[in-house]
Amino acid sequence: MERSGLKILVVDDEPDICATLAEILEDEGYAVQTAASAEAASLLCRDQIFDLLLLDIWMPGEDGLSLLRRLAEQGLEQPVVMMSGHGTIETAVQATKLGAYDFIEKPLSLDKTLLTVEHALEASRLQRENRLLQTQVGVVSQPSGDSLAIRQFREQLERVAAVDSWALLLGEPGSGKEVAARYLHQHSRRARGPFVDLRAAAIARPNVAIELFGSEQDGRLVRGRLEMAHGGTLYIDEIGDMDLETQARLSSALQERRIMRVGGDSPVPVDVRVIAGSVQDLGQAVQAGRFRQELFYRLNALPLRVPPLSTRVDDIPVLVEEFMAFYGRRDGLAPRRFRPDALDVLRHYPWPGNVRELQNLVERLLILSEGPEVGADEIEGALGLDNRSVFAQPMGLDEEDFGGTLKRARERFERAFLEYHLARNDWNIARTAETVGLERTHLYRKLKSLGIALRSERRGDPEEETGR
Repeated sequence: MERSGLKILVVDDEPDICATLAEILEDEGYAVQTAASAEAASLLCRDQIFDLLLLDIWMPGEDGLSLLRRLAEQGLEQPVVMMSGHGTIETAVQATKLGAYDFIEKPLSLDKTLLTVEHALEASRLQRENRLLQTQVGVVSQPSGDSLAIRQFREQLERVAAVDSWALLLGEPGSGKEVAARYLHQHSRRARGPFVDLRAAAIARPNVAIELFGSEQDGRLVRGRLEMAHGGTLYIDEIGDMDLETQARLSSALQERRIMRVGGDSPVPVDVRVIAGSVQDLGQAVQAGRFRQELFYRLNALPLRVPPLSTRVDDIPVLVEEFMAFYGRRDGLAPRRFRPDALDVLRHYPWPGNVRELQNLVERLLILSEGPEVGADEIEGALGLDNRSVFAQPMGLDEEDFGGTLKRARERFERAFLEYHLARNDWNIARTAETVGLERTHLYRKLKSLGIALRSERRGDPEEETGR
């Protein structure tokens, strides 16, 4: 087990024991600090993050069990090994119930102490890895596929993983920004540390600072995501949704490598790599005054654009197989064979929801199974394409439609194409413009020239559906 960088706190009122344990543990490569009382240990635990505590039970003032109980109430995050010269089975059981990893008796056997420390740290590491795996439920482990776009993207990720700089992942919703962030973490030198995520858009703005930095209020200590990610990676999804004050605090904290909890009065050192994800153009947000310039420049040093699924449709069969294997393992759902005509529909679908939409589709097709094979008709029905004229056979055209000029034929196709995407986006002009690759004003002009009425005009409502 790699020991460099692992920090141990020895808490004992006997100076000789503290000195001996510190010397032995430092010889093994650990970083060690000592405290002679529960009060001193509390202050150290408040301001620093330790990987393990060696805690004496019987001490003047507050005893070790009381300290353990307080730490447990605050959310015990590191293994604790209790030490006692005259312990009983009842004491050991009580310590275990409070969350202690093990109990060793004095006089200490140094060999047994070192072995217990190593086992406790290894158990803690495995628990972290297990929690990480649980948070990955429902996602693929890497940007999968063999298309040129995804191969180039994986190569970029591997190069960025080799350095410890901040990174910015740009991409459409559902394109796989979090998967890319996990891939960066797993291929970095921080891979053995924690991977922690923060979804800024899902947290009420007044609470973002507490979620990020933690708090010390009413005698209760709450560790934030930055502390939880100490030694590892923090992925902030939709960082552009953070308020300006929190952005400034984040930039300052990571520049100085220390944070100040909300309500706290002493800085806490942190060692974290930040990876941010964003759908919006942060450069434009800076110009509009919605995003801090210094934070943008730090993140934009390594910008990576996640390719949308529509640009790598050749990867769809691989992704389908991965999702079927996942739902087979997790839910016991039987796999189905996607026929060539079904895969052809998937390749020609625009995928506004990207990989996440494909994953949801595969799950739905396995749950609502209509047989061992999936055909084009079932795919079109699941995607809501079966009644769209643009996808009818052949493309909603009959013999009469082939009359007239090429210009009229193009107009008929454009009308069907735009009506389809308007319906897919619930007649939201902003989303439709983004999907079809037009400026909003250009789309308005095109709809008017083709005689396509907006939904509000069809209802007779005075307000147009502009995305407000």
